[in-house]
Amino acid sequence: MIYREFQGLKLSALGFGAMRLPVIDGNDAVIDREETFRMVDVAMKGGINYYDTAWGYHDGNSELVMGEALARYPRDSYYLATKFPGYDVGNMPKVKEIFEKQLEKLGVDHFDFYLFHNVCEMNINEYLDPKFGIFDYLMEQKRNGRIRHLGFSCHGEMPVLKRFLEAYGEHMEFCQLQLNYLDWEFQHGKDKVALLDEWKIPVWVMEPLRGGRLAHLDDAWDASLKALRPDEETAAWAFRFLQSIPSVTMVLSGMSAMDQLEKNLKTFEEDRPLNDEERGVLSGIVEEMQARKSIPCTACHYCVSHCPMGLDIPRLIALYNEHLITIQAGNPGFIAPMALSAMPVEKRPVSCLHCHSCEQVCPQSIHISDFMTDFVEKIG
Repeated sequence: MIYREFQGLKLSALGFGAMRLPVIDGNDAVIDREETFRMVDVAMKGGINYYDTAWGYHDGNSELVMGEALARYPRDSYYLATKFPGYDVGNMPKVKEIFEKQLEKLGVDHFDFYLFHNVCEMNINEYLDPKFGIFDYLMEQKRNGRIRHLGFSCHGEMPVLKRFLEAYGEHMEFCQLQLNYLDWEFQHGKDKVALLDEWKIPVWVMEPLRGGRLAHLDDAWDASLKALRPDEETAAWAFRFLQSIPSVTMVLSGMSAMDQLEKNLKTFEEDRPLNDEERGVLSGIVEEMQARKSIPCTACHYCVSHCPMGLDIPRLIALYNEHLITIQAGNPGFIAPMALSAMPVEKRPVSCLHCHSCEQVCPQSIHISDFMTDFVEKIG
């Protein structure tokens, strides 16, 4: 395992993300506890010492299961991170209540790393509003030793990142960004990293594989990468890209299966940053990806918990993207129509109420109601 230095700590360069744990019967709220325990055991054995969860992951069950899994190990053998769920502005007045409950759920007396979760356009005003006392409370917990290191995650655009840094930047020790070779330009990842460099704030990475999208590429793209590094897995290219960015300290991967974990552990046995030629090939692949104009969903499932119809929006978006790519390639497309026909009518795009509740919590600012309408028009 590669390790990175952070304020005297030795952190594994690969962190265990607990947003996509293995589940039972496809139900995101029902975590496969036994398999998760097995994966944590393999991760610990493989040298991972950083574990990242959050209040809302798996409908609130991620913290519970991860707490149980990690409780089997000495507390000083791992670093634990969780977050204040400001992605839902209804939580803003509840910082003390939620923080205390998180300690209880995870069965610990302190958090090694704690984050303002998902700083973005929909919540920046509330995060900065002193009436909620969020910053003051978290700083108090840091002084009391119940938070060892305080940081934030950000899905917002540059103006939001700048506002947050101007308000709290001198107190932030790390920033978690959605960063990968697709978003380096698409979501202005390069500019965000440069801004954080100015503040001397190291980067934690989330979505290194863009919700799994970068783990499986088209055959032609994959062949071009294999020609350069025949021994490298496709997914490993995303990690190698991040190893090429000096500011990156921690790379989190949300692994839902043992084989993903094992492959990632192998990748992080050594640093193999990309050279200029390899980065150029990746840039060409990204240009082709963007030309397809697919919806940039990362399957975080925030939208699902706010949908009054209970639609599996990430699944529907995945089907929509698949259909777009298929028809753009000149094929009529049958996978999406077939999958939709197997769903109850009340779970199909046609049942969207266009209430926009899902859009209020989407980290990607996707216009979900517009997508639903377009999907219905394309599929029927």
